[in-house]
Amino acid sequence: MSGYVLHADGVGVRFGGVRALDGVGLGVRAGEVCGLIGPNGAGKTTLFDVLSGIRRPDRGRVLLDGEDITRRSPVWRARHGIRRTFQRQQLFGQLSVADNVLVAQEWRGGGGGPAALLALPSRRARERARRVRGERVLADCGIGALGTSYAGGLPVGQARMVELARAVADPPRVLLLDEPASGLSAPERGRLAAVVRRLAEQDGCAVLLVEHNVAFVMDLCTRVVVLDLGTVLAEGTPAGVRADPLVREAYLGSA
Repeated sequence: MSGYVLHADGVGVRFGGVRALDGVGLGVRAGEVCGLIGPNGAGKTTLFDVLSGIRRPDRGRVLLDGEDITRRSPVWRARHGIRRTFQRQQLFGQLSVADNVLVAQEWRGGGGGPAALLALPSRRARERARRVRGERVLADCGIGALGTSYAGGLPVGQARMVELARAVADPPRVLLLDEPASGLSAPERGRLAAVVRRLAEQDGCAVLLVEHNVAFVMDLCTRVVVLDLGTVLAEGTPAGVRADPLVREAYLGSA
């Protein structure tokens, strides 16, 4: 438990008679990029649901800086720095790309609504800061030119980058990325990796990512955890996990 920013401690989830997660223990440290891999049905997305507060575990705990947050809501967790993306894009299709990113910062103040009619100097300053931050994040994600485009009309790769930009618009402490490289071109994957590395190395963000592109995971992550049938099958360095015979049999294959 020591040193973990976010920690799943003995987490179990059942769907009827099926054990989706069975005593899973997994943590991620500040400044670390940790990969979570495994076959379909291993429980990876269920674990993300538990960590982000969408699903409450049947047993076990979720800890943030050692504090039990198992019963905390997804909103509370997001406002305390736990951000997440999803396998299927969850953008506001009727809003522009820039406004999708601004939404993530709305809770800190500024923005529209009746209070905007007062045009207080402090409110205007917060609004300017939000827009500058949004423009910078879009540029960092390689989609600065898409700010005025409607999010609903974007191809999959660009939509995923918008989701990433929205997740990091308000600086996260923990970033949970669910298949972020799916649908991305090689240049987009390179941009994604650069953004994730910068978040970890410069901002100290703890990153946990689920991804089926094993080469991408092994190149980007400093530690890899393998789930299989709801339990942790292996954990270690990318090279160690790749060479593990149990992992090769359950997931990677022998080629």
